[in-house]
Amino acid sequence: MTELSVKPGKKSFFPYRIGLEPRMAQVSSWLPASLSLGAVVVALMIGALILALGGGNPWATYAHIARASFGSLGVLSDTLVKATPLIFIGLACSLAFRMRMWNIGAEGQFYMGAFGASAIVLLPVLPAEAPRWQFLILMAISGMFFGAIWGSLPGLLKAKFNVNEVISTLMLNYIAIAFCNFFIFNVWSEGGFQMSPKFPKNSWLPRLTDYASTVPEFAGLTTHAGFILAVLAAVVVWFILHRSKWGYEIRLVGDNKRAAEYAGIRISRNIVFVMMLSGALAGLAGMSEISGVVHRFQGAISPGYGFTGIIVAWLAKLNPYAVIPVSILFGALILAGREIQPSGIPKMIQGIILVCLIASDFFLRYRVRIRKQVEA
Repeated sequence: MTELSVKPGKKSFFPYRIGLEPRMAQVSSWLPASLSLGAVVVALMIGALILALGGGNPWATYAHIARASFGSLGVLSDTLVKATPLIFIGLACSLAFRMRMWNIGAEGQFYMGAFGASAIVLLPVLPAEAPRWQFLILMAISGMFFGAIWGSLPGLLKAKFNVNEVISTLMLNYIAIAFCNFFIFNVWSEGGFQMSPKFPKNSWLPRLTDYASTVPEFAGLTTHAGFILAVLAAVVVWFILHRSKWGYEIRLVGDNKRAAEYAGIRISRNIVFVMMLSGALAGLAGMSEISGVVHRFQGAISPGYGFTGIIVAWLAKLNPYAVIPVSILFGALILAGREIQPSGIPKMIQGIILVCLIASDFFLRYRVRIRKQVEA
């Protein structure tokens, strides 16, 4: 055990010894969630201090973020819209991270999913008058397919050549965005503008406001069916991880790779398949954003969803169900960022939360012991 104490024979103003000892037993189930909550509280306090030093009013800022994100049914609906892609990407990262595959490429997989969904409309694969269910099913399949392909590339490089997946996934983000920009600025550009023609309405994910004639309270609410798909995806990912043989293999590889090899688990195959499913989930996020919000293929469709999803997964401790409320929290930060000046404040808060979360993991590995010193 490592201890901080004074030399023998000297009186100490602080008559205690602070020691750190590794945790040998498995931590209690409540500790990770408590540490995550504590990390968020500490991050908000640090953010408040920075805002105060900059001449701002931190409490007024936080109160405005709460009002702008949860203050009415309308803004809550907008918050859920922002949370929807974060749920998909948080699940994508949680799945990969559970096997200790550090997928930093969800942003690129998001864009490739948006490209795949747009291709169904813009090639076109279906006639403009095709029923909505045909459009949505094909767009979802295509978005997942292109996301899975983009996720499989670093998976194959890792499985066959042991290429560091952090580097390969990160670099593929820029390639994906450049690839999409070629189609946005050239092939599918509408009159030379940086966007494609608008999609026909039968390719849009249904929104609550579409049913305002039946339920008047839904008028103006922008939440779309992608949110329901995201919640269902959380259930599916939880089932895969905790109720399937494949999920057991994923967790075993993540916990102890040597034990997994000894048990005869094909690690290379699992690396590729996990990265494919992770990419497919991120691709589905791109499809939901294109079909549910933007309704055309254009640049800047993501305010950094792929990177924020990493924080979401970490804060949720890789729990698929916890990803949902955490995504709503970060969706609120993204939504409130439109009204707060300077606009970088929500991103600053996100960054501080990530740093505090990483720091809090120290206490999952070590226990702090405080003992009273015994004078010789």
